[in-house]
Amino acid sequence: MNDGTLLDIQGLGIELTRTRPARPLVRDVSLAIRSGESVGLVGESGSGKSMTVKAAMRLLPADAKVDGDIMFEGRSVLRLDRSGLASYRRADVAMIHQDPRAHTNPIRTVGDFVTEAVVTTGRATKREAAERARELLEQMGVHDADRRLQQYPHQLSGGLLQRVMIAAALMTEPRLIFADEPTTALDVTVQSEVVAILAEQVRQRGLGMLFITHDLDLAAAITDTLAVMYAGTLVEKGPSADLYAAPRHPYTAALLASRPSATEVRRLVTIPGRPVAAFEVEQGCAFAARCPFAVDRCRGERPALRDIGGRSVACHRAEEVASELKMAASA
Repeated sequence: MNDGTLLDIQGLGIELTRTRPARPLVRDVSLAIRSGESVGLVGESGSGKSMTVKAAMRLLPADAKVDGDIMFEGRSVLRLDRSGLASYRRADVAMIHQDPRAHTNPIRTVGDFVTEAVVTTGRATKREAAERARELLEQMGVHDADRRLQQYPHQLSGGLLQRVMIAAALMTEPRLIFADEPTTALDVTVQSEVVAILAEQVRQRGLGMLFITHDLDLAAAITDTLAVMYAGTLVEKGPSADLYAAPRHPYTAALLASRPSATEVRRLVTIPGRPVAAFEVEQGCAFAARCPFAVDRCRGERPALRDIGGRSVACHRAEEVASELKMAASA
């Protein structure tokens, strides 16, 4: 596309039809990712983040009904035939999963795992693929890459294995990466190293990236744009630094407030109530029952995502909320 857009999700809706009535999981999600741009998709478990990514990869269950469209460089991913879909998954996009041990074959070597995609499709010989794999592992900070390629997944630590996953994703030279909570299974120190490597590779190669996480701090540190989901819908979207510094939706503000402090010992702030799924929301704002700013309108009328000073916010009282949050922060 002329503006450099790689992925354009347009009014995405997902519902499972095996139940009666059908259960909506994602409602009216629109999101664009351009070449060289990293977008963070943030929210609690069950908010619809992973389902959105699965839709973009055409990996939804057979009983899922999808509304809207997902465009990759002007082509509808939802309308690709078998050959086109195989090419899209093989050459255009790649996915990095949250649990590397669950997505590697324990009886095949690391080298087989990293090189399989290009060898089986004839894009490289075994020798060429092995050399490329060695170079990529070295770029990932994996020392003694030749030995690591001969090892099996169980012989590598979680951090090393996630570096292998990143190398395997980059092996096909994709233009867009889906990173689905790629650091969840790692400790904090290793997590920061892996995220730094991933961000550097994305920047050097000019790739687009959709980074899915429940960690708003982490997403803000490595992405250009943040999109916050709750109950299957987007509630706020905007430049990462701006959104992190001054949230305008009560849910985003609550997520930021619930972080542990690095400088003081205090009781951890929690969001009252429980997260709800999209199918539990009949009318009004999905966050209304947990929101300290909710009024009757919030409980009876679903807010639309609207532009407020370069930020998209789904809140009837966004301007008032932003003002109150600013006053509270300065108090």
